[in-house]
Amino acid sequence: MQLVHRPESGGGSQVLASDIEIADSFLAQARGLMFRRSLAEDSALVFQFDSAAKRDVHMLFVPFAIDALWLVDNEVVAKKRLKPWIGLGRETAETLVELPAGAADDVAVGDRVTLE
Repeated sequence: MQLVHRPESGGGSQVLASDIEIADSFLAQARGLMFRRSLAEDSALVFQFDSAAKRDVHMLFVPFAIDALWLVDNEVVAKKRLKPWIGLGRETAETLVELPAGAADDVAVGDRVTLE
């Protein structure tokens, strides 16, 4: 499985991550990246929900920066770089993606990001 970025402007696609972890239980979603020392360069943590709603991300007990993407129907509706320990984000999403800081530098609101 891969996380693929397709710019709204067209052009080629880019693989953002090929080591995908799905947070598929309540505990995995609540824990997220807490207590980990890092997130590998080619990795992503993906949260999938049944419907679009406000989704919070906090960086409590996360000692490294990340890029967070909020998606609705695979379209990026928000993107934010979150700082270690103190970062916070809240946007509408049905899918939330957490990537190593810098991995989403080329991603913009309106682009498409899909799991394939």
